[in-house]
Amino acid sequence: MKYMLMMYDTDEDWAAVPEEDLKAALAEHEVFIEYLEGRGIAWSGEALRPASASTTLRPGDAKAGSGGGLTVTDGPFVELTEHLGGYYVVEARDLDDALEIARHCPMGAGIEVRPIWDVEDPEPDA
Repeated sequence: MKYMLMMYDTDEDWAAVPEEDLKAALAEHEVFIEYLEGRGIAWSGEALRPASASTTLRPGDAKAGSGGGLTVTDGPFVELTEHLGGYYVVEARDLDDALEIARHCPMGAGIEVRPIWDVEDPEPDA
């Protein structure tokens, strides 16, 4: 089963931090990737730009004059102190295995572990 490890932290623009801080953070992820590969765990992942670089689409409100179309706004959906900064998608036997994998991931402010729904599975696990 696939699980997404969503890494939350303060909204950091990693392009603007001192080089030694960036190298240290990347080294932590290299260690985690070595752990995944050492266990033979299939994975993918990406780091995200800061939430301030995001654009949000929302359904329009016909009552508000948008005609029910989409409303486009700059920035994240809500003001948060911690933002989604990146993610890994990993293969795990079950939730316990996914949690064990997540314990090795660089933590930041926290990691949300969520099963990925296989749309071909009529009864997805919660």
